Amino acid sequence: MQIVRQSQFKASPWKNGGGITHEALRVPERGAFRWRVSIAHIDASGPFSDFSGYARTMVLLRGAGIALKLSDGSQRIMRAPGDLAQFNGALGVECKLLNGPCVDLNLMTAHAMGPSKVRIERLRGSLPYAVRKDELLVVFPVDAPLQIHPSGANAAILEPWDLAVLGGSGEGTGRIACREDVACALFLATLTESGQGFDLTRV
Repeated sequence: MQIVRQSQFKASPWKNGGGITHEALRVPERGAFRWRVSIAHIDASGPFSDFSGYARTMVLLRGAGIALKLSDGSQRIMRAPGDLAQFNGALGVECKLLNGPCVDLNLMTAHAMGPSKVRIERLRGSLPYAVRKDELLVVFPVDAPLQIHPSGANAAILEPWDLAVLGGSGEGTGRIACREDVACALFLATLTESGQGFDLTRV
């Protein structure tokens, strides 16, 4: 298990110069990445950068909402924290803030990777997980602290907007639990690297 605290995120400018992204994890660290998790602060409406070759997932974390108009004529609207949108990074995107600045979580995965499974889990109690050797499980608490209990290892506490990556060195099992029996929302993404296993020591 690898944990990246929000205080460790690295700030970098948008490709189009329109804002700042705080990178939580970029794999590999240099050059073109295969996948990346980041948080973006969007202070004004405007276009997004081009990310051809990547699938994009966005989750609203804070603010009154975002409307995305895509160049294929479709729209994605996120109105409440935890709302999720997915689209092809090659599409042109015009972002409209619905009522002031917003903060969103971004996951980008290269098309060359296997398909990713993403979801928002609204949890009360605990949730079991199992990760194969060719998978990683990305865990990101949206609005409340949680605990991760890997089988045979010490539990770890994540505060909201911390990031954990589980698996990568053989099948991993365990459970994720809200702290103190308080309901919590968390973002989960299962990433697959076709034909090879992940090595968390290199993530």
